[in-house]
Amino acid sequence: MRFVNVRIISVAVIALLASPADPQQPNSSRSRPTATTDGGPRLVPVAETKLLMEGLTQANFQGLEKILKGKNIDDETWGFARGQALLIAEAGNLLMLRPPRNTGENSWMKDCGDLRESATALAKTIASRDVERCRAGMVQLSATCNRCHQTFQVKTRVSAFEPTKP
Repeated sequence: MRFVNVRIISVAVIALLASPADPQQPNSSRSRPTATTDGGPRLVPVAETKLLMEGLTQANFQGLEKILKGKNIDDETWGFARGQALLIAEAGNLLMLRPPRNTGENSWMKDCGDLRESATALAKTIASRDVERCRAGMVQLSATCNRCHQTFQVKTRVSAFEPTKP
């Protein structure tokens, strides 16, 4: 029952990700070929980067933070938390489909790989069920996010287990 709201949000995010992108956006699938030269499907970004950040990475990060603030985490919740970390890792893969169209592509790919690696490491730590190590992993993950945000001059800052400022 605790995760009804999170599950509803997750379904909404999936629905948004599955809906077609705005044809006017540069990342729209309509602006890129959808098949390879041999006729096979090509990986094509559909959702805008901002939507991935807010709907997938931020939502799952906040969910993990809420879980890891708790005292008595049951088996089902540990499994759910691991899934949230893995979704953040997969977001790193999805973000690789959306490199900037300027000289920042190499930094973007490295930062996306770092996100994937950091979130995957967190998922492994979550499997150990060591709350303190998991919390340290969340702090590491937030540092990974902030390095990329700094590189690309994104004003959003990610923090784990710190009070939110008004």
